[in-house]
Amino acid sequence: MKFLKYILVGFIFGIVLTKSEAVSWYRIYEMFQFQSFHMYGIIGVAVVTGIIGIQVIKRLNLKDIKGNPIVIADKEPGSARYWVGGLFFGFGWALVGACPGPIFILLGAGILPVVFILIGALLGTFIYGILRDKLPH
Repeated sequence: MKFLKYILVGFIFGIVLTKSEAVSWYRIYEMFQFQSFHMYGIIGVAVVTGIIGIQVIKRLNLKDIKGNPIVIADKEPGSARYWVGGLFFGFGWALVGACPGPIFILLGAGILPVVFILIGALLGTFIYGILRDKLPH
């Protein structure tokens, strides 16, 4: 019962992303073709919201659901892994037309072929988990 608020927020988030057309393959295609500002605006709002949220957490010393202080570790130096990871993420997003969040929203909307994209995303995550210790970090 205590997780009901998180489920409710998830439903609202899914509705907002659907109504804003952030899960639309056409909008994603437009973004990668640099034909529309729509998706860049949504991503920009998300980045600004994240920055404000992190600052609120840090300045007010907020605690998690269990009462423990939220500690946000600094990123380790090195940009190559971020560039490589970002390129993999971006190529995958461009090829299938969905990043991880909208995969579940599209499934919830009844677009069942997206299950293949979900399987691919889970398989990629599993393979990374196996190879993680062998990859340069």
